Formats: sequence, C-alpha cells, structure tokens
Amino acid sequence: MKRKIFLEKYAFVVVLLLVIILALAWVLWNRPPLAANAALPRPDALELLLLAAIGIMAGCFGGLLGIGGGIIMLPLLKFGFNYSTTMAVGTTLFAVIFTAISGGYAHFFRGNAHRPSIAYISLGGVGGILLGSFFFQMLATQMKLLNLVLGLFFVFPGFFMIWESLFSRQNEAVESQNIREKPLGLSVLGMTVGFLTGILGLGGGYLLVPGMTYFFGYPIYLAVGTSLVSVIPITIVGGSIKLLQSYVLLEASLALAAGAIIGAQLGAASIKNFKPATLKFLFGLYFSYAAIRLISSFWF
Repeated sequence: MKRKIFLEKYAFVVVLLLVIILALAWVLWNRPPLAANAALPRPDALELLLLAAIGIMAGCFGGLLGIGGGIIMLPLLKFGFNYSTTMAVGTTLFAVIFTAISGGYAHFFRGNAHRPSIAYISLGGVGGILLGSFFFQMLATQMKLLNLVLGLFFVFPGFFMIWESLFSRQNEAVESQNIREKPLGLSVLGMTVGFLTGILGLGGGYLLVPGMTYFFGYPIYLAVGTSLVSVIPITIVGGSIKLLQSYVLLEASLALAAGAIIGAQLGAASIKNFKPATLKFLFGLYFSYAAIRLISSFWF
C-alpha cells in the first residue's frame, strides 16, 4: 500500500528527474559548442555538484513560498560563478522550467492549486513573456542598464520578505473564505509577471504570490500552489526563447534543474506545517544584498 501511494505521488517526479539526468549526460558526452556570447568555461564536476546543491535549496524555498527558485539561482550565478548578466538570466529561466513543473505538480496533486485561476494567469503570462523577451534582446547589449533593472526589481522581494517576516499576521481561516476570482485582473497580473519574466529570467512567483494574496484574497498555501502551476507555460515559452537566443549554458541549467526538482518536492510537502517567517527574513536580506550589488554596478 505504501509503495503504491509513493508511486502515485512521485512517479512523475522520478521520471522527470531521470529525463533531466539523461539530458545532462547527453550534453556532457556530446559537448555541443558553446555560444559565442557565453564568455565562460564549461562547468567541471565540482561546479556541477555545487549547482545541483543550489538547485535543491532554490527548489525547496520555491516550493515553500511559491517562487520558481530563480530569484535565488540568478544572483549566485552572477556573483558566485561570474556569469554575465544575460547568461545568468537565460540559464536561470531555463532551469526554472523544471522547478515549476516539479513544484507545480506536487502542489496540484495535494490540492494546493485553484484550477480556474491557472488558465487566466497562464494565458496572460504567455503573452507577456513574448513581449518581455523582445525587450530583453534590446537590453542585452546594454549590460549596465540590465543590471540596474535587475537590481531595482530585487529591491521589492527583499523589502517585502523582510516586512512579511517581521509584521505579517495573516489569518488563513479568514482568507480562505474570501477569494475574489476576477478573470481580467488575474490575466493582467499574469501578463505583468510574464513581461518581467522575459526581462529578468525569474519565474514570477515573487509577484504572483503577494498579488494573489493581497489583491484577490487567496490563502497563502493556495496562492503558492496556483503560482507554481501557472508559471509552467510561462517559463517553458521564455526558457525556450532564451535557449534559441543562446543565453543558456545547458550543463549548468540542467544541474540546477536536477537539484531543484528534489528541493521542490521537499518544499511542497512541508508548506502546511512550516512557518516561513525566519526563512523570509534571511532571504530578504540576501535579496537586498543582491539588489545593492546589481544597482551599484550601474555606476562602478
């Protein structure tokens, strides 16, 4: 019985993880040529293990708070592994595809997703990411300006998470009875998130979750699950575009994805009995640091 339940819960995730591992093995074996704009060496075995560990942390955090984990991966690629901003954005977004699929599946299976809202957010998001990807291509030649844009958008989640950890006192029982489902509003929210995802390479959960919670009355666990499911088509479209534009280092992205798939399951399984205030505070400080680094690079 336990084995049957395990297979029902995790068969899809195990298959997805095997696909990622096989894809990574294929890339390592065939060594396709790096894009001319990569400007960095291929990751060695130690770096791939570190990237997988980062993926686990990002996936777990994403599963807990409804973000794809890209907001953790991107600054580490940029500052820890010296990726160019464009390669960090593309590599992160491609990895977030698998984080969103894994975490979204886990939440959907557990009933933590509001199905009607998913379609509205996703449809708006796909349109937004097509437009955002066009603007990203324009910004790609203006590296300092792109750093400034990224830094400014990291200010919001940094401030929001610190504020939430210190002052938020949400009542789940009350919130769960006051969902205000507005198709047009959700579509506009999705389009905004998709547009920013196309430029920033982040999954968009850092905007979707607070937007759904404060503007539409979703309880936090339902906003988290709905967010992760909704960003799946958005990240697939955006990540594919970044891959075609040669802004993805496949080995790094697949290593991040393999770890994130595992982490997303851990986060999703813990969400209903986990108080994320301390985690929010710590990562709020981390995002604030990333914002300062990115913004300061515009002038120095």
